[in-house]
Amino acid sequence: MFPEFRDLISTLKTEDAHFARLFQRHNELDHQIKNMEAGPLPADSQTIETLKKEKLLLKDKLYVVLKKAATPA
Repeated sequence: MFPEFRDLISTLKTEDAHFARLFQRHNELDHQIKNMEAGPLPADSQTIETLKKEKLLLKDKLYVVLKKAATPA
């Protein structure tokens, strides 16, 4: 996710608690979705779609923080 911001992401994860929480939640959702899709029992597609929407919203929020941090003051 956002390879062009790799260094900035590493910095923000240690220096910005809000960014770190968003990033952590995004990763948790990513793993949860993958596990539900690959699980032995078919997962509820509505639940998966809801989680994907939450993950996308978090990605948008992360991008906003990254763009703001990358813009010179």
